[in-house]
Amino acid sequence: MKIIPSSFLIAFGLLAVRAHPDAGFPETVISNGLVTAKLLLPDTEKGYYRGTRFDWAGVIGSLDYRGHSYFGQWFEKYDPFLHDAIMGPVDEFREPLGFDEAKPGEEFVKIGVGTLRKPDNGKYSFSRKYEHVDPGVWKVSKEKDRVAFRQDLEGVNGFSYTYEKTVRLASGKPLLILEHRLTNNGTRPIRTSTYNHNFFMIDQEPTGPGILTGFAFEVDARERGFGNIAHTKGKSIVYERTLQKGEHVFSEDLRAAKNAPAPYSFTVENRKTGAGVRVNGDKPVDTMVYWACSTTACPEPYLDLSLEPGMSADWQITYEFYENPVK
Repeated sequence: MKIIPSSFLIAFGLLAVRAHPDAGFPETVISNGLVTAKLLLPDTEKGYYRGTRFDWAGVIGSLDYRGHSYFGQWFEKYDPFLHDAIMGPVDEFREPLGFDEAKPGEEFVKIGVGTLRKPDNGKYSFSRKYEHVDPGVWKVSKEKDRVAFRQDLEGVNGFSYTYEKTVRLASGKPLLILEHRLTNNGTRPIRTSTYNHNFFMIDQEPTGPGILTGFAFEVDARERGFGNIAHTKGKSIVYERTLQKGEHVFSEDLRAAKNAPAPYSFTVENRKTGAGVRVNGDKPVDTMVYWACSTTACPEPYLDLSLEPGMSADWQITYEFYENPVK
């Protein structure tokens, strides 16, 4: 990892990454008095997540509101290099840059991760571990209610970018806000898509009838695993029974009307404890993937990105936490 001099960090109020006293993972805690969240920070040597799939910025290990928990370790096996050993509302830039044209041994770019090496002539797979050649320069700044991340990457084959992401809690409201900006500093267009995986674990309720997910548009799913486990009804996903270990449901696109963008808006509720979250984005959804296993239920809204050299794109996602009376 490229190191930023400590004098620079102090001068600009940037966060000196501190390690967890037990595990040694760089982390920090933010709070607005209503919501408290623990963020796990990017670090090539000690970071909690060092995989090559998800964006390293803004990994949220836990978030609590009024005694309710929303994120946590949903997976059984932990390995810092495992592609999905990650927690919270995490982003991925789905399509890598320059992968198809790279020859075995040459490099390509994954936004939010850095420059990676192509091992052979196989197709790109997000679940594969790629050699991490250059993470770029990460800068992290912190205030009591927010953390700002910035990654500058001088990539390869004309692909270079600045990626900025701020995770903040709104003043006096149970609201988490993710603010993103991607700037194309290279000489070639950036064509990719981005989505948030949303690994919800609301009060650790198993995925089943106790979890209700609703959308702002009609949904329809006839894909893997739904069968007798779950079905779509109007604008909601309804579970007939609890998923067992090893079971999954998946849809490549929940939108009933797939020929037009849909509102970036959905809710996930724990019907047993009354805890819920309302998620809204400021851009329409181009695709709405859905995946769930026994421990987490994950709406995955996709946005398409197309940036010519010198252009920037901005997008924002808000998470409003609430509590309903339990009947």
